Amino acid sequence: MSTKTKTAAAPDTRTRIVHAASSLMQRQGYDGTGIKQISQEAQATLGSVYHFFPGGKQELAVAAIHHGDQEFFDMLRAALDREDDPAQAIATVCDTLAEGLHASDWIDGCPITTTSLGTAGRAPDIQTAAAEAFARWRGLVHDKLRASGMSEGDAHDLAHTVISMVEGAELAAQVSRSKEPLEIAGKHLARLIALHH
Repeated sequence: MSTKTKTAAAPDTRTRIVHAASSLMQRQGYDGTGIKQISQEAQATLGSVYHFFPGGKQELAVAAIHHGDQEFFDMLRAALDREDDPAQAIATVCDTLAEGLHASDWIDGCPITTTSLGTAGRAPDIQTAAAEAFARWRGLVHDKLRASGMSEGDAHDLAHTVISMVEGAELAAQVSRSKEPLEIAGKHLARLIALHH
């Protein structure tokens, strides 16, 4: 095998490992997921996992959080870009999350929360990655609210409120196996945003 072929194949293996880690940690949490299980799910050798992630499971969890962060960021940005009205856009995001949870039989909640909560106080790199993800999401919402004419202070506070409420509603929907918490959150967040216009 040529060096060029090896180089071309390497990102595929790494990507498979990150996707497997993200999916497993999303469903089982950090402590419930082992490196061996990740390697089996990714159809990669343990040697490959440690080659790409010499820092072991913590380094892999950070990569998994970045992956989950980007997935939600892209979904959120697409929803915000589709709708001129930020209130309608946030309601749409909540509906999309509710549909996704239902389709996964209530298994696939927020990968950031599931992965990071189990490591609180003992894995600062994971906590930092999670905090950065939430900040990026808030930034998207903030920018949409500002573009719609909202004041800086209101946009800042409402962006925090939106992301916090969506996260809480997603967890409540997952636990109760019902779309209702997300549907209600979307409806009330839309009203709250509309009040500030």
